[in-house]
Amino acid sequence: MDLSVRSTWSRIGEFLRTPSLARSVMGLLAVAFSLLLAVNVVTFVMSQRTAQTNDQIETAQAMRRDARTVLIATLDAETAQRGFLLTGRSEFLQPYRQAQEVLGPATARLHRAAMDDPSLWPSVRRIEELATTKQAELASTLRMAREGRIGPAIQAVRSGQGKVVMDDLRAAVADFDQLKSTRIAARSESSERLARATVAANVTAALLVLVLAGLSAWLVRRYVIEIQGARDQLNQMNAGLEATVEERTGDLIRANEEIQRFAYIVSHDLRAPLVNVMGYTSELEQAGKVIDNAITEAQKVREVQPDVVMAVREDMPEAIGFIRASTEKMDRLINAILKLSREGRRNLSPETLDMTAMAQNIADSVHHQTDASGARIVVETLPVLESDRLSMEQIFGNLIDNAVKYLDHDRPGEIVVSGQEVPGGWTVYRIADNGRGIAPRDHERIFELFRRSGRQDRTGEGLGLAFVRNSVRRLGGTIDVESELGKGSTFILKFPKRLIVSEPGAAL
Repeated sequence: MDLSVRSTWSRIGEFLRTPSLARSVMGLLAVAFSLLLAVNVVTFVMSQRTAQTNDQIETAQAMRRDARTVLIATLDAETAQRGFLLTGRSEFLQPYRQAQEVLGPATARLHRAAMDDPSLWPSVRRIEELATTKQAELASTLRMAREGRIGPAIQAVRSGQGKVVMDDLRAAVADFDQLKSTRIAARSESSERLARATVAANVTAALLVLVLAGLSAWLVRRYVIEIQGARDQLNQMNAGLEATVEERTGDLIRANEEIQRFAYIVSHDLRAPLVNVMGYTSELEQAGKVIDNAITEAQKVREVQPDVVMAVREDMPEAIGFIRASTEKMDRLINAILKLSREGRRNLSPETLDMTAMAQNIADSVHHQTDASGARIVVETLPVLESDRLSMEQIFGNLIDNAVKYLDHDRPGEIVVSGQEVPGGWTVYRIADNGRGIAPRDHERIFELFRRSGRQDRTGEGLGLAFVRNSVRRLGGTIDVESELGKGSTFILKFPKRLIVSEPGAAL
């Protein structure tokens, strides 16, 4: 075996033997994805069976229509025969000719459908024989009438033989109709059971996805807290202990890389089963429409149980709506986690930034929101900075957008962006607003993943400020908040005047 292959298997074995957060996460993902795969397979099988049952119901409905067509066409032909015998006028034979045109195709379709179901063959054969006998009797009397033998033709009608055949045909069609109605009812009930089971399977899959998302979010949050703790400990260490600093820094880098890999694995691997759930939900919605159409057809013949109608027309759409809302929320969470992961892997590129122009451009981009609410954004002259442009745009964009989002509608909104240079080679920027404010107990909480403060009446997933803090720290800066409920908030950003990148993507 090749040395590189043996080395790879060795590392995999060591990973599986060593207890770690990554191994726990991989085990959790493996179990969850196995369950999701099983649910998807079951949903697919159920959907196939539902479609097959619906096809059988449609075929049964078509056979009922064809049987009735045979009966109605025979009745029309008999009516035309009697009119012709009584009047001798050829125009009375028009319904007879039309009935002949309809009768042949209807009988042929009924015959072909019965060949696929041997249990129906005796009933269909009986209908065919009676229809053929009746048509022969009609043709015979009409032939005699055309030959001028009206008396024998009328005598043949009066003999009652044709009436007996017609009565037998009515009874045969009625028996066949009852047989198909019973089967349609049974198949409709089976289809409804499959549909309910499919809904349950999809709800289970949706709940499983949400549970997995919750566990993933909890693990990410716990890991971020651990990283933050490690960084706090690192800041408290003596700057002269170079070896210790390097060791702690190495631990932090490895932890950051692991959480980025974990976030990418979660966001990538969750999307595949999520797409399956969305697809099968659409298939389930289409199957529900087919069942609803079948119930509508069945109601024309017989009464359908109210609980069946409610299950198809109210319970199923409600369950599908719940699944769709849950998967959409999960999709937003996945995108947010993926964004956080990608930002952590992006290489930083320092350049001299005109912070005044940048902040003004961001303010102009949200002017439609501020104009609508009667608010204004004031951008003062800001000191220039040498840093990563994309990161700074994202940081200021998030903070200004949050300030606009959480303005207090009871008073005119005002947002002020200011800045100054401070001793020690640092630059401080402030983004102040007179909005709703933040309670003191939430000053730290708002920077945590998936955590938000105050009333949850604004859209968002609780990732914006966590993303901002992570970006600020990558640039070697800090972020703090000063706020009081009902009076507004001020976010304070502190950056080194010059960002020094020691290696691609990292900052000193």
